[in-house]
Amino acid sequence: MNYPVWYVPAFGGGLLIAMVAIVHVFVSHFAVGGGLYLVLAERKALREKSQAIMDFVRKHTRFFMLLTMVFGGLTGVAIWFVISLIHPAATSLLIHTFVFGWAAEWVFFLVEIVALFIYFYTFGRMDDRTHQAIGWIYFGAAWMSLFLINGIIDFMLTPGVWLADANFWSGFFNPTFWPSLFFRSFMSFMLAGCYGFVTATFLRDEQARHRMIRYSGVWALASLILSVPAGWWYIAVLPEKAKGLVVGASPTITRAATVGAFSMAALAALVIILILLRPQSRSRALTVVVMIAAMGYLGAFEWSREAARRPYVINQVMYSNAILKKDVERINQDGFLKNAKWVQHKEVTEANQLEAGRELFLHQCFACHSLGGFNNDILSRTKNMSYGAMRKYLVTIHEKRYFMPPFVGNEAELKALAAYLTVGLHKKPLADEAVTAGVHGKTLFDDNCAACHGADTLKPKMSGWSQAKVRAALDKLPALNAAMPDYNAPAADKEAMAGYLFGLNNPQTAAPAQDQGATLYEENCAACHGFDLIKPKLIGWSRAKVRTSLDKLSALNPAMPDYTGTAVEKDALADYLAKQAGGAR
Repeated sequence: MNYPVWYVPAFGGGLLIAMVAIVHVFVSHFAVGGGLYLVLAERKALREKSQAIMDFVRKHTRFFMLLTMVFGGLTGVAIWFVISLIHPAATSLLIHTFVFGWAAEWVFFLVEIVALFIYFYTFGRMDDRTHQAIGWIYFGAAWMSLFLINGIIDFMLTPGVWLADANFWSGFFNPTFWPSLFFRSFMSFMLAGCYGFVTATFLRDEQARHRMIRYSGVWALASLILSVPAGWWYIAVLPEKAKGLVVGASPTITRAATVGAFSMAALAALVIILILLRPQSRSRALTVVVMIAAMGYLGAFEWSREAARRPYVINQVMYSNAILKKDVERINQDGFLKNAKWVQHKEVTEANQLEAGRELFLHQCFACHSLGGFNNDILSRTKNMSYGAMRKYLVTIHEKRYFMPPFVGNEAELKALAAYLTVGLHKKPLADEAVTAGVHGKTLFDDNCAACHGADTLKPKMSGWSQAKVRAALDKLPALNAAMPDYNAPAADKEAMAGYLFGLNNPQTAAPAQDQGATLYEENCAACHGFDLIKPKLIGWSRAKVRTSLDKLSALNPAMPDYTGTAVEKDALADYLAKQAGGAR
């Protein structure tokens, strides 16, 4: 809220960061593990007195230098560029908190650059012992870069004791520091082996080619196996909320975990086949598949780690929309627009409601949602919700979907955002059925009936009538009294008037104009489940099965929060779902 929003509607901010960051992660981890691979591969060539392997190491070093120093350097700069545009508040907080850590990392990165250039350009010009020492210096500096960046990145997920003492070392050596360091180290070595697979297939010497492919396969397989317990350790020390998201409460992480599991299985199977069972199957095409599987495994981890922070960009400190948690109560009292520096409208009025709502969307929702784009498209997620349902949803959005930040602002701003998401994006009526049902029914009565019938005269005549009887009567008015014309109106209007008339004698029990089950579905389910998607899944379900499922939603799917409505509300929702799915009872 203290910075302008870089508005790229088709992508959204989060997807752009992910696209750049994950590519950089593939390269930067290779820059660490590949350094050790080069030194040990050179040592292997010296020990076995193999010029063919030494030539391979030299060529692999060239490939390694171009990929990590040139392309890796560009993607590293791209990360700073993108996060500074999309998340300037979080970027600023990390820089100010870890100034010493960043400075140290840049020193080690400089050592990496110098050592790698010397290592490559002195092949055959320096004695073997000194040349290998330069290689070890490179690897040590690269691993120290990983060590430093690891502490800062994991601080964003698990700040730990830093929340209480704001101490540099408390934030750096946070609860996930050590498991993440081990996991990332093993992943670096695994990637080094997989990259070695690819370059080794270009060796002309058949014997050297098979030996280096097998050597690279051992690297990849051993590192993959060691990464698994490190990954479990990482999950074990996560905060409860984050752990809940990782084990199934977040649909995003569930999809990423599925990709990761398949990638890990494919990687293990391919590596075993290539180095143990069918070495004659070694080909460039298969080694590329191995590389893709490795990237899928690491990419799934990175995506899950990012998503596990939600609804925060820095856990328990700053929400993903750059609002500090400690400021929420104050902003709710003063109003968000009044505190935001880069908005045109400082308060909501009747004239600017939709424009103010759009500004609230950009500052509070756009960090995670695109507009008609690829990532968490807000259009598809709001198309089934009315203005009234959206208002209610925004009030409890954080409680219903923990990984979404709470709405921050006053009541007028909440209404403005709800109006933009429904009226502004979908041209829906600015009416809250749950609030105005009685008013709408009375308006219909006044327009169509009040000239002949006062409500006070009709009230005793309908004493003891159920709402269903009142509703049925509106379909056959001439049969009740030949002097009354037919009431030709849409079914929704008849429901509204029936609710109003029934409420004359039963003010506490009158049902809303809209079917209660439909309203409950819209308020609690429609944001995630369009009925066109959920209806096929309910085909064949009895009403009893639907009703039972409403008592255990999280057991059916960890990504769904339990429905906390009353038994009466669950009955109404079950009736509606069963009816819409085919009328099962």
